[in-house]
Amino acid sequence: MNTLTHAEPRTRRRPHRIRRTAVAALALAALTALTSCTPDTVAPADERARAHEAGGDGKPGARVKLAGGEVDCAVAKCIALTFDGGPGKDTPALLDLLKREEVPATFFLLGRKHIEKYPETVRRIAKEGHEVANHTWNHPRLTEIEPDEIREELTRTQKEIARLTGSEPTLMRPPQGRTDDTVSGISKELGLSQVLWSTTAKDYSTNDSGLITERTLDQAGRDGVILLHDIYKGTVPAVPGIIHALKKDGYTFVTVPQLMAPAKPVPGTIYRP
Repeated sequence: MNTLTHAEPRTRRRPHRIRRTAVAALALAALTALTSCTPDTVAPADERARAHEAGGDGKPGARVKLAGGEVDCAVAKCIALTFDGGPGKDTPALLDLLKREEVPATFFLLGRKHIEKYPETVRRIAKEGHEVANHTWNHPRLTEIEPDEIREELTRTQKEIARLTGSEPTLMRPPQGRTDDTVSGISKELGLSQVLWSTTAKDYSTNDSGLITERTLDQAGRDGVILLHDIYKGTVPAVPGIIHALKKDGYTFVTVPQLMAPAKPVPGTIYRP
């Protein structure tokens, strides 16, 4: 029972932003076809709301600390910027930008040829306050391999990230968004929550930074999760325009765990806005 590919469509539309693109329309059709076989998912905003209700403290949510101050995503327009498949050669330049703009991000790191090739970048991502997460070692479709192989893909990445940063990730993103009950069970066993997305620029299919920016802004919405890849030529040059446009539109960037606060991600749960 598979879920989403990186053609995962938007779930909401930003009014008065950019015209709806043809790719978004095609992605919406793909979602309709997949709906019947998608495992249960939880929206980060719903997890946040449930934690507030359970706490009974009378507060809208929880304020989380950012470089530029504090934010409560139950009140503010929050959005999470996430990057898959790195680190890569352009990741340091991306980190420079994120630091200048005081934007935290969530990095789903890939082991083979990435974590093992750029260990200092992994350390830097963690040191600069970004969320370090697991994207497997070899990027297989987890729904097409044996349980022991799934466990090895995730465990090897966990251990290497822990060796470099001092702590194991609590989040993982299954390659191509493909997950099922077996993947969820192993993720729970390893203390990992799964994080899907609401916005994809399909940046693996184009080097056109302008198109990547347009697709991202067209799909972005409150409490959303943006999927980009810091390993493709056109992506990092697109990020400044994405950040500036969303800030101008009133968005605050947070990590995925910050988007859920005061809740904490639950191992085994599949989160998708």
